[in-house]
Amino acid sequence: MSFDTVIEQYRQSLQVAYRQSVDADALLDGLQQDGKGKFNAIFREDAGFQTQANRFGPYVQELADSLSQFEAAPNAEALPQMVKQLELLLTTLAQLRQQAKG
Repeated sequence: MSFDTVIEQYRQSLQVAYRQSVDADALLDGLQQDGKGKFNAIFREDAGFQTQANRFGPYVQELADSLSQFEAAPNAEALPQMVKQLELLLTTLAQLRQQAKG
């Protein structure tokens, strides 16, 4: 079974997440400078990420590392967790953008 299509779609979504995370991290930096945004991690420990960070960049890096590992040794059992994490990241980024607009 070839995972090429899945890998390419994941890579494209990860690139979107990266671009959005740069903007989101800049927004969070601004909030923190204003005395807001006082939190230790974006996602709870039970979200499935090994990373615990107060910016999105490290989470994107974790997903990029997961993709690299998957490409080196494709494992269909790893896919659901990878997709779930990417979906959570993209959803959270979208929610932050919506709140920033409002």
